[in-house]
Amino acid sequence: MADVSDGMDAVGLQDVGLMDARIAPLWRDVETFSHRVCGVAVTVRYVPTNRRASRVNAEEFKKFEGQWYRDLSPEPFIGLLREGSVVVIDGHEDGDTGTIGSNNIMLWKTRGAVGVVTSGAARDTDEIIKEKIPLYFRGPGRGIRPGRNEVESVNRPVTVGGVLVRPGDVVVADGDGRDRCPARAC
Repeated sequence: MADVSDGMDAVGLQDVGLMDARIAPLWRDVETFSHRVCGVAVTVRYVPTNRRASRVNAEEFKKFEGQWYRDLSPEPFIGLLREGSVVVIDGHEDGDTGTIGSNNIMLWKTRGAVGVVTSGAARDTDEIIKEKIPLYFRGPGRGIRPGRNEVESVNRPVTVGGVLVRPGDVVVADGDGRDRCPARAC
């Protein structure tokens, strides 16, 4: 990442694309550096929702949860993932909703994603570390998505860590930081 920043400096793009340092890696591999990410951005924006489950019992909530993921707020960007994709999520700085969990991040990996960068939170972090999926995020979250946030847009410009990221931008991340290189500058 420092080398990418040096290269951006050399072409007159000082401080362009450098994300807030609070977007940090969940884990680091200092042997093979498998936590590093370099790929092409597929963007998604999650926003707080006003659709809530009414007071329900556990069985009714399970139905609401299934409907949420299936109909109300699925993950339509999955079909856009290719080998080398980086899922870039504007999490609306939601610090306590686990927009990313072990189930969906493993699915994204099987579809070709090489990592995830988000301004939001993630849950199931022990499992994500065990699977060695690179994740750069604001911090852990506890709640699941249903009734908390919903997909607002896919493959539109998003803001993550104070940086505008467009679909197709090159995203690199390592222990030193996260950066976005506009496709026209790389």
